[in-house]
Amino acid sequence: MWRRGLVTAAFAVALALVLFLHSDVPNRIGNLGSLLETFLPWFGLAVPVLLAVALIRRSATALIAVLLPAVVWLNLFGGLLGTKSAAGGDLTVLTHNVNAQNPDPDGTARDLVAAGADIVALEELPESQQRRYAKDLAAAYRYHSVQGTVGLWSKYPLHGVRPVDIRMGWTRAMRAAVSTPHGQVAVYVAHLPSVRVKFDAGFTAGQRDRAAGALGQAIAHEPLQSVVLLGDLNGTMNDRALASVTAQMRSTQGAAGDGFGFSWPASFPMARIDQILVKGVEPKSSWTLPKTGSDHLPVAARLQLP
Repeated sequence: MWRRGLVTAAFAVALALVLFLHSDVPNRIGNLGSLLETFLPWFGLAVPVLLAVALIRRSATALIAVLLPAVVWLNLFGGLLGTKSAAGGDLTVLTHNVNAQNPDPDGTARDLVAAGADIVALEELPESQQRRYAKDLAAAYRYHSVQGTVGLWSKYPLHGVRPVDIRMGWTRAMRAAVSTPHGQVAVYVAHLPSVRVKFDAGFTAGQRDRAAGALGQAIAHEPLQSVVLLGDLNGTMNDRALASVTAQMRSTQGAAGDGFGFSWPASFPMARIDQILVKGVEPKSSWTLPKTGSDHLPVAARLQLP
């Protein structure tokens, strides 16, 4: 019983090491570390498989070894399994990558209005559909601004609206001060560059990483104390490449959501790359909304302003 299952035990120890030392996996070769961290929660699925093999083999060694990755995974992600949402909050925000190829933009706009958020951020807005979204959202949101391919709709007045340079050569980020009944909030909307997994180049994320650095600098110099970032960051909170942003802000899903809140792809969500991050604001609840005509799910959060 102790000598059987040594191969299974070895796999379990290797899995534990990958989970525990994921931040030490280098990005020098094909951004392997970032790729690993994007889908890190899914490595937990290997634990029940290894456990089943250990039981079939009746191996005490393998059973003990399987405890290692189970403990490490629970330490990393166990906090996301429970319910953390609370009542209260005075501002509801929503963000959605509407997809430039969306076959039903009018239906998507209706779904967003029905969600009842106070502030709505849209990403991947093609110029050909910007007037269409503006018309569909006008009745619910009196104030709005579109900068490049991102837009912000609000029930409250917008001030200091400007594009944010994230070093892409065209506008995919913006900033506005929203005058809510509870004070001003700086709202950033961003759509960071897409990433690709290529056989000959690995995880190609260099442009996204540079854009994240520029966005992090802009937020760090924001004069308002209450800051909300809404957008498609094309990366998860585990991805070290987004540290310039994530190190200074909290994820509403991590702080007040139920579960992982995966948002992409909409047909079978595997990663949360659509984010609501806050600084100087208390998250009360966070959730994903039903599928629209986009390949992303909308995500929303209820916030308590100071």
